[in-house]
Amino acid sequence: MESSTATIEFTRIYLALFYTFVAAFYAIRITTEKRCQQHEVIFPGNNFSTTWWNHMVFRVFRVTIWAVCVMRVFTPSLDGYLGIIPTLNVSPILLTGNILLTGGFLLTMGVHLHLGHQWRSGIDPEAPPQLWTRGPYSFSRNPMFLGVATAQAGFFLALPSVFSGICLLLGWYTLHRQTREEEAYLLERFPTDYVAYSDRVRRWL
Repeated sequence: MESSTATIEFTRIYLALFYTFVAAFYAIRITTEKRCQQHEVIFPGNNFSTTWWNHMVFRVFRVTIWAVCVMRVFTPSLDGYLGIIPTLNVSPILLTGNILLTGGFLLTMGVHLHLGHQWRSGIDPEAPPQLWTRGPYSFSRNPMFLGVATAQAGFFLALPSVFSGICLLLGWYTLHRQTREEEAYLLERFPTDYVAYSDRVRRWL
């Protein structure tokens, strides 16, 4: 029981620091790329389109998850409103969640660095100039989304609750919709190459 309590408190602080770091990473990444390229790098799509809704859902949930994780550090009683699942709120599950959360983000960050200035969020109507199949894209057609999905699963296990369960299900559903939209765009832009690429590399793993 004591070990679980210690793990819960460690994870409480870790989640707050983790999501603060993630927020800082994306803020710096987006600002730096915009300044370097003199070009927009965020493309949510037309208002109320599928991709626009996907972006809005992710924005709302990113801010909400960060706020909840930070507030939990200063107001532990907030846990009572999140619908914590006691049977999952134990050390092995929490630690597994921390590992998946961290590993998923490291994969996402690695893909960011691999893409360099080619990175975009959403569908840039003027990009990409060529189909990107190198590096992590040689084993998954969506390695960045794979990292995000893994991190979302990790968050649920690190904070096993009704709240994180809703975040997980809605997050995976939104990722799936965005994946389908982006793949349809690439198929239209690179009809022959993308079909050959899809035959060779799986959507996820």
